[in-house]
Amino acid sequence: MQIAVSGGKGGTGKSTVAINLAVELAKRFKLVLADLDVEAPNDHLLLGVDLANEEPVNQFMPRFDYSKCTKCRKCAEVCEEHAIITLKDGTPFLMPTLCSGCRACEIVCPVPGAILEGSRLIGHTYVTETHYGFTLVTGKLREGEERSMPLVVEAKRRARNLDYELMMVDTAAGTGNTVSKAIEGSELLIAVTEPTPLGIHDTELILQLGRLMNLKTWVVVNRADLGDVGRVREIAGRYGAEIVAEIPYSESIVKSYVSGRPIVLEEVPEAEIFRELAEKVANFLGGDE
Repeated sequence: MQIAVSGGKGGTGKSTVAINLAVELAKRFKLVLADLDVEAPNDHLLLGVDLANEEPVNQFMPRFDYSKCTKCRKCAEVCEEHAIITLKDGTPFLMPTLCSGCRACEIVCPVPGAILEGSRLIGHTYVTETHYGFTLVTGKLREGEERSMPLVVEAKRRARNLDYELMMVDTAAGTGNTVSKAIEGSELLIAVTEPTPLGIHDTELILQLGRLMNLKTWVVVNRADLGDVGRVREIAGRYGAEIVAEIPYSESIVKSYVSGRPIVLEEVPEAEIFRELAEKVANFLGGDE
């Protein structure tokens, strides 16, 4: 089984929701949490653990054997990223930062061996055993790297290769292809938002994505006492999404965030909101809803 925590706008608290749900659901399921916000992964910080078991992620990058190249320009013509340019005589050159690793150049090259296998490091994945009975898989993009999709795919693949009953994915902000790839295969999408103009705007975007992917979608409103929850409720209703939790602005949650200790470990009223949400998720996965 797989569920996803996303939210459109950044900074809504989706990672806070994800790690607290993971702590509670790990009491019921053999659980893996995949942090697929590869440009800014922070679940390990909120859980107070150090990343472990690092593995590099490399992306294909063509190398040219100029002794065999016929300067036909086919590699440059097929490159949608315009990563390959040619001189006046047809000699190809690669601009590595633009290359997506699609291998189209290798496929169309008419001369065997003229394009060789090359690669570049784009990031790392990690598998970390937490203090809370579940495994955290993290993808971390290399600084300055622009291609995050291969790392999302590899981190998700590494998570899927583990032994688990339930995989939770914590996605990046937005509704781009890396987010849709992260939530692909989920039984449930939990959209975390806040009742601000920007939060409300992006709530609709993530609900649209959920509808396009035919996902059961719930909404969690964070910092619910700081804006117009009624407007969030109106938009959620339009997409058939239920608001399952309203979390107030809380200094206890802020302190939990700073200390790297999940709020569900504390005996405070806010912790009960996350426990009730975990109960609802467990019931959903068990077929009770």
